[in-house]
Amino acid sequence: MANNLKAIVLAAGRGERMRPLTDRTPKPLLPVGGKPLIVWHLEALARDGVREVVVNTAWLEEQIPAALGDGSRWGLKLHYSMEGRDHGQALETAGGIAKALPWLGECFWVVSGDIHAPEFRFDAQIARRFAAGDELARLWLVPNPPFHPAGDFGIDADGFGLADGPGPDGRRWTYSNLALMRADLCAGIAPGTRAPLGPLLRDAMRARRIRVERHEGRWENVGTPAQLDALNAALAARAPEPLPPEETR
Repeated sequence: MANNLKAIVLAAGRGERMRPLTDRTPKPLLPVGGKPLIVWHLEALARDGVREVVVNTAWLEEQIPAALGDGSRWGLKLHYSMEGRDHGQALETAGGIAKALPWLGECFWVVSGDIHAPEFRFDAQIARRFAAGDELARLWLVPNPPFHPAGDFGIDADGFGLADGPGPDGRRWTYSNLALMRADLCAGIAPGTRAPLGPLLRDAMRARRIRVERHEGRWENVGTPAQLDALNAALAARAPEPLPPEETR
């Protein structure tokens, strides 16, 4: 099914916690399961019918278009929002989205370049319903991982995100860095301005303008060398055994 919304893959960060691996390679280009981490996202977006993707860049940014090209190998059209070239630094998440709005349109998918969520679906029907409504964002949440036990947001009884406490179940959840967003969420940020996303999300939640979903599939934050090694080991363990060669007769 065609997915008319565009997407942005956030790939501008320095990757401080991933050093020394990121001293010479942008984190989204680090290998996961035999291919760059960002390629998992591009393949998933193409699989689900997204056709245009913006990749924002800053740290070692010339390496990313050199590795990915124009996107045609995945059936995508890639645009590069080069924050380092244009502004001398990464603009943080909301600032990076604001800079890319001329490419993205009114509603769009957002995915961080440093997560691994191979079972997430960029569902065209959900995207169309979101575009027809008035939410500022739809966020996917995951159970709190060991490195983030306090979580980020609660979920109220109507499916809205809660910025300031747990939901009726007493739980808070972790933002997966997978979302649908509306341009109005970041439209007040002047292009080229550094701005974090968290305060905008919390304000919109207090206004009941953000609904949330739970992502039940595999999800990993790939933020440190240990997390990268663990993910690659897990993927290697899941890989099917190669078929034995046919016996010659």
